Amino acid sequence: MGLALFIGVLTVTGCDDQFVNTQPLDQVSGTAVWTDAALAEAFITGIYAGLGQGGFDEQQLASLTDETQFTHPGRNITTITESRSNPADQGWINNTIDWNQMYLRIRACNLALENLAKPGFTNTSLIVERLTGEAKFMRAYYYHQLVRYYGGVPIVDKTYGLGEADYTTPRNTLEECINFIVKDCNDAATLLKGRTMALGRANEAAALALKARVLTYAASDLYDATTAKTKSAAHAAFAKPELLGYVSGSRPERWTKARDAAKAVLDLTAYGSQLNLAAPATSAGGMENYMNIALARSGGEKDILFSRSFASVKQEAGGRQGLFNGPNGYNNWAGNTPIQQMVDDYEMMDGTKFSWTNPTHAAAPYVNRDPRFYASILHDGANWKPRPAAAAAKDPANQIQTGQYEVTSGSGKVASPGLDTRKSSIEDWNGSYSGYYMRKFIDPNPAIVDQNTWQQVPWPFFRYTEAVFNYAEACIELGQDAEARTWLNKIRFRSGMPALTETGDALRQRLRNEKRIEMAFEEQRYHDARRWMIAPTTLGRKVQWIAITGTLKAGKTVTLYKYDPTSYDYTYKVIEGDPGKENRAWSDKMYFLPINRDEINRNNKLVQNPGY
Repeated sequence: MGLALFIGVLTVTGCDDQFVNTQPLDQVSGTAVWTDAALAEAFITGIYAGLGQGGFDEQQLASLTDETQFTHPGRNITTITESRSNPADQGWINNTIDWNQMYLRIRACNLALENLAKPGFTNTSLIVERLTGEAKFMRAYYYHQLVRYYGGVPIVDKTYGLGEADYTTPRNTLEECINFIVKDCNDAATLLKGRTMALGRANEAAALALKARVLTYAASDLYDATTAKTKSAAHAAFAKPELLGYVSGSRPERWTKARDAAKAVLDLTAYGSQLNLAAPATSAGGMENYMNIALARSGGEKDILFSRSFASVKQEAGGRQGLFNGPNGYNNWAGNTPIQQMVDDYEMMDGTKFSWTNPTHAAAPYVNRDPRFYASILHDGANWKPRPAAAAAKDPANQIQTGQYEVTSGSGKVASPGLDTRKSSIEDWNGSYSGYYMRKFIDPNPAIVDQNTWQQVPWPFFRYTEAVFNYAEACIELGQDAEARTWLNKIRFRSGMPALTETGDALRQRLRNEKRIEMAFEEQRYHDARRWMIAPTTLGRKVQWIAITGTLKAGKTVTLYKYDPTSYDYTYKVIEGDPGKENRAWSDKMYFLPINRDEINRNNKLVQNPGY
């Protein structure tokens, strides 16, 4: 009976041509997409998915640098920070870095561009131009991701179909890749010029900013083959230097192109925040200006050219920065915690360097620092949100506690571990090893309870301020120090810091530190340290932490701890991080990541990067 029933079904359905031709209700055919403007736009929207959570993953790129250290084990971050990457085990690579994922997105861009060249829908050319501009920008962005992690990569500007004679292709030179990205940026900027774009979609400013970034990289030490060979044994021995850098041409010409590209961004008068001050803001004002940009509020959003936004109703991981990085004494996870080297590079308010050899600095290291320090890092004694209800009685002052303090108990004194340490009485796990927590990008609103509320702070892919740094850097390299200082001091005045006065290499070093501070945790440091080829002394440094002790002054009695220099003598000791947790080391092969072994096996025309 089963066989008879099956034949009967075939007979009935086989005679119903209308049933056979029914389109599936849960998907759209490829040809149908390009006959409908709304479907074409939906396809372009899907290409943005390759941006992931922006930089707001639980593990952040900052923890591959001398900004932060990742607290939790088993995430493959140390494979990179200890220079153990290899083609079979690259280490922590998320989808916005992954070779295969980027090419999947590039293929989608190519498919869109081919179909938009001959759209099947009857609509105004303005829609086609806008969608084409977005596709061009996204292709340029994904290629720039590949290039800055892997060097020159195969340029694929068409879709492959079934029956191709050959699916393999060699790597293009780095110069060819840069030129390809720049052309896509130019095309995108032209197509998107003057358009009001929805939040989170590509626009003219984003295209120009990407072009400026790529050309700044192209002029840098790592991308100049001759310079790279003098600074890296791995590069000196590499037989294909053109895959990783320019082997001909003039660096001054490349710096001139970078300068002009950055200036084109600066000339976009609709962007930029608080860069017209004639003198430094107050300390409180500088902190507020910086926080407004990081949180994209109160005018600070004008500094952001292209971002990934998050809606609390969608409960995306990118809205969980408070949970991922906040203190364990607030029931958060303390994921990416600032290290002492980062803290030490924040200047004093008068613009001088902080130094542990200065007795005044060492006695009170968190006093009178760059206002951006207080907006970026939660340190011992810093004011923060109200504690969770179950812990409120333990800290009515709502202050970060990362030290060990004496308190009075009975007839004597006992040592009490801080509520935000790994010996916390609130939660004795997930605590910071370094003694610090990230504050930047975490909404300070007490109504945002980090462990169970999603925030809506956007991730900034491109900021107007980055273009300022790119412009100033190019000016310095071209000997135009006065122009560089003019723009750098706009950033410093906004943050409440005094003007720079240096010239030459001293100014170059000030710019590098200024960018480190201003762009903290924004995925700039990893690429800057490599392209400047200072990674051995920055990314390769052993991690440092802070040990803090609060000792009661004579005659003082405290039963419930809070930060109080009138009752306590505080000592601060810089210590080396536990090498069993992370033993950072630098190898020159890490200037670029290895191409995954599977990709090499699939495409025998690929040349592996040096050192692997």
